Amino acid sequence: MDVIIHKIHQLTPSIRAFELISANGSDLPAFDAGSHIDVHLKNGLTRQYSLSNCCSEQHRYVIGVLHDENSRGGSRCIHQDYREGDHLNIGTPRNLFEIHSKTQKAVLFAGGIGITPILSMAYRLKHQQIPFELHYFVRSHEMIAFYGNLTEHFPEQIHFHIQNQSETQCEMSKVLEEVAPDRHLYVCGPAGFMQFVMDSAQQAGWSDEQLHQEHFVAPQIDQSQNEAFTIEVLGSDRKIEVSAHQTATQALLEHGFDVPVSCEQGICGTCITRVVSGTPDHRDVFMTDEEHALNDQFTPCCSRAKSKILVIDLA
Repeated sequence: MDVIIHKIHQLTPSIRAFELISANGSDLPAFDAGSHIDVHLKNGLTRQYSLSNCCSEQHRYVIGVLHDENSRGGSRCIHQDYREGDHLNIGTPRNLFEIHSKTQKAVLFAGGIGITPILSMAYRLKHQQIPFELHYFVRSHEMIAFYGNLTEHFPEQIHFHIQNQSETQCEMSKVLEEVAPDRHLYVCGPAGFMQFVMDSAQQAGWSDEQLHQEHFVAPQIDQSQNEAFTIEVLGSDRKIEVSAHQTATQALLEHGFDVPVSCEQGICGTCITRVVSGTPDHRDVFMTDEEHALNDQFTPCCSRAKSKILVIDLA
């Protein structure tokens, strides 16, 4: 889908908002709060960015992009190589972070750039008249993204937690101590931040069904104990060796098999592949624990195999 970068806003020293409009002037496909889009960049990479604007808007998409010092090339490209008026190719919105249908009260936690899907959720909850509170954690005041939107549209719901200016752990525990079946928690931000929030909520008595999170970056996994394994592709007599230092996707591509890739971290689910036999070593954060237990599919971009041979279906 061809869009134009209509406006670029410098939200913080390291975060920019990109307002995208259709290149042909038509409405953009509808989306739900929590959705993201694939952005296909001119350097050949594809990255996922959450939509931060209200889902009632169809004339534009707004994404927030952090210029990460440890960028693998995505955020650096969009920050340095794109200007207002440039064209972008994007995918249609997908949602892995929906507002649960039984949510009667909501607690929203955002850390840093994690405010992007949370902001869209806040717009939706307000429109649906569902009570909520939004807690935004940042290192300094200048790192608050969408400050004007937050203070103008959610003056009674927004709570800023600025490092060294608040007792974060104490305040978080107080927020989470109110547990009710119809109260749901939504969190997005750095992996360590999200894990702390989720652990704190579980210790306070929240059930897994009430807890929802969105990953931007997959947690770091120790690769030092990786072992080689063999992949067999259904319908092919070829045996593909996956060495300890490469991913299944890399091995498949080297042998001429077409495997769709996007995030390359097990976040987006683009590369999910059916497993015919063998046991995967699941390392993604896309599928649920229940889906992992079935062992009938895996993400070759990051997951490996517990068995010596994994038979997959690429049809």
